[in-house]
Amino acid sequence: MKILCDTREQRPFSFKRFPGTIVERTGLKTGDYSLDGYQDRVALERKELNDLISCLMPPNRARFERELCRAQSLEFFAVLIEGSMADVRDHRYTSGMKSHSVLQSIAAFSIRYRVPFIWCGSRAGAEYMAFSLLEKFQAEDEKRTGRLEKGTAV
Repeated sequence: MKILCDTREQRPFSFKRFPGTIVERTGLKTGDYSLDGYQDRVALERKELNDLISCLMPPNRARFERELCRAQSLEFFAVLIEGSMADVRDHRYTSGMKSHSVLQSIAAFSIRYRVPFIWCGSRAGAEYMAFSLLEKFQAEDEKRTGRLEKGTAV
């Protein structure tokens, strides 16, 4: 499986613990991760907790909402959070934004843009979930279309 990682991603996942996975850096229109040949269909956005909260506040909020809006054209898009709801509840982040406001913004964006925000607990958890979601998306597409791999008929 070839995972595409956006060139703007500052701390890219290596996916080294997933044998047979190749990572290629490239410019993606939406998200931080996608699959080769599926860039217009699936993307994932990785957010460290402080970065996520920064995206929920001005002036970054408008830019983040534009990305969520672009993502609506994809078959699947999700935001993977390197943290937990308990981290938000216990205010384990640097911003002064109230925990309630953080969670309400995430709930509103989830509904407004039809985007799941997945609490992954940690960086390792987010990498695992990114691999799993991309692998499952590709497998389901191959099952549905009868392709074994991109461009190969059964």
